[in-house]
Amino acid sequence: MEVERKPLIVIGGATGVGKTELSLQLARAIGGEIISADSMAVYKYMDIGTAKPSPAERRAIRHYLIDVVEPNETFSIKQFIDLADGAVREIWERGKVPIVVGGTYMYIHPFLFGLAETPPGDWELRKKLYERAEREGKDKLWEELLKIDPQYAAKIHPNDLRRIVRALEVYTLTGKPYSSFHTNWENAKPRYPYLGVFLYRPWEEQYRRIRNRVWDMIRDGLLGEIKRLLDMGFKEAITSPQAIDYKEFIPYFEGRKNLLECIGDTIRHTKEQAKRQIRWFKRYNDWLKLDLSKISTPEAVKKIVEEYRKRFI
Repeated sequence: MEVERKPLIVIGGATGVGKTELSLQLARAIGGEIISADSMAVYKYMDIGTAKPSPAERRAIRHYLIDVVEPNETFSIKQFIDLADGAVREIWERGKVPIVVGGTYMYIHPFLFGLAETPPGDWELRKKLYERAEREGKDKLWEELLKIDPQYAAKIHPNDLRRIVRALEVYTLTGKPYSSFHTNWENAKPRYPYLGVFLYRPWEEQYRRIRNRVWDMIRDGLLGEIKRLLDMGFKEAITSPQAIDYKEFIPYFEGRKNLLECIGDTIRHTKEQAKRQIRWFKRYNDWLKLDLSKISTPEAVKKIVEEYRKRFI
């Protein structure tokens, strides 16, 4: 018997905007299951700093792509797409609606529109670029990327050495900016029929929620979680540029900074990340955009359900 292929719902927005609460209510309202699109929630043992849905929430609504790999394992965009595709099929088989939720646009966009056809990795060249970063400092590579590909540089963190190296590698191999391989994103045909929803708040309110979120994590035991990860030998994993809410506290455990300094660093880096997320999701002109400062979560859920039914039923 053919499986009923229900269109996806994709919920995007900045860290701390309120995606989790809304997605849980939406899943209950529409008969959905949730696929996490969070680049850090895939890692085991990293719960508080990634603000994963609680065990009770995950029992109530089935979630996918949470706790997939160990913190010291790599997890690629291609792996995300493959696992997310599998989750979509599984959700369809149960007659449910897949709801993709997260702020990691580098997962969400390729999942919706496919991976860009960039050249395969040149491991010898990549090794040389990493050696340059060790020798000259990663700031030097970042400045180089900023000159040759400011469009892509604006999307990533200056400390994200892995993506900086990949962009420089592609430019060296092809003579073309890495961003040029992604220029057709606005005209690309979606891999699935879907309703996109961008959640946002005025910046001052968003900033206040980020600040409160960091303090809540401290209260809920983030320092203990980081200490356990260090004791398990995962220091390298939690010092990666993507590990915001973790890497900032390493200097505290090493006695190089006090706790307030580390909290300030975390808030600042989370703000920077949120601004990048907001800039990206604003680009989707056909998405439903909801200001959560003006409507309650139940009202937002109602609007999403109405829009979904209007487009697809």
